[in-house]
Amino acid sequence: MNPLSSIDIAKKVLQTEADAVRSLIDKLDETFDKAVEIILSSKGRVVVTGMGKSGLVGKKIAATLASTGTPSFFMHPAEASHGDLGMVTADDVIIAISNSGETDEIIGIIPFLKRFNVGLVSLTGNHGSTLAKAAEVNLDISVMEEACPLGIVPTSSTTAALAMGDAIAVALLTKRGFQQDDFAFFHPSGSLGKKLFIRVKDLMHAGDALPIISPEASLTAAVMEISSKRLGLSIVAESDRVMLGIITDGDVRRGIEKWGKGFFDMKARDVMTRNPRVISEGELAAKALAVMENLSITALVVADENGRTTGVIHLHDILKKGIA
Repeated sequence: MNPLSSIDIAKKVLQTEADAVRSLIDKLDETFDKAVEIILSSKGRVVVTGMGKSGLVGKKIAATLASTGTPSFFMHPAEASHGDLGMVTADDVIIAISNSGETDEIIGIIPFLKRFNVGLVSLTGNHGSTLAKAAEVNLDISVMEEACPLGIVPTSSTTAALAMGDAIAVALLTKRGFQQDDFAFFHPSGSLGKKLFIRVKDLMHAGDALPIISPEASLTAAVMEISSKRLGLSIVAESDRVMLGIITDGDVRRGIEKWGKGFFDMKARDVMTRNPRVISEGELAAKALAVMENLSITALVVADENGRTTGVIHLHDILKKGIA
């Protein structure tokens, strides 16, 4: 039995892998710049390949590159020799990952890459390996030790390869001037994409769903409109929907407290809040959420440049969409 606790073992693993990643810093030199420039100058895509655990790391690297503005995909090296090399063009760049640099399946595709002059960047732990020597640029991802006590399970080495892949991806996105909006474009279903793409007009209640009353309407009619449309307010507007004010469910509660039964003898124009905060339908839904949170309200009237009411956006609809 190993006398170490599970926590002690985990700490040692994390320390060993952290040291492996930290050691990559001192190994960076002009070859890293060259690797980034090779990819930047390429007219094609980045094709990432690797076998076994390196292949799993390669899939993640390819996904990160693709999502940050560098067209990329993963190619299994064994399948490559059985037809998948047809996906590779002379304009592409290969990133090949192999800790030993001697993985048979990867070595087997080198003649094809050389024949068609396909750019090759390798990530290896052996600078003198066949793969490292064949590559235009080899990035050193060697580690002192694996994190497992047997010293053979890919742990520190795969972590180092993954970190180097992230370094390449971030260098590329920075060089390309990749911005938050670009990232959101490739992640339309993600939380950032929703924040940057969903607009007020996409979530607002409009048409017959709008709670609207005239300024001469009774407060009974106002309460009925607030209740039936379930948006927490009613818009007081002229016949052309130019807003004069709003009456909220809070206004109703406060009005009853102040005037009692007499409240229902009053007209909408007598109790409405004039000049409420509005938002345009072209604004981001995230902006509407920020306004609501700042004012401690749950809904905003949507109006055009002429003050004509076009909709109402409610806090619950924004949160339900995953924007927060």
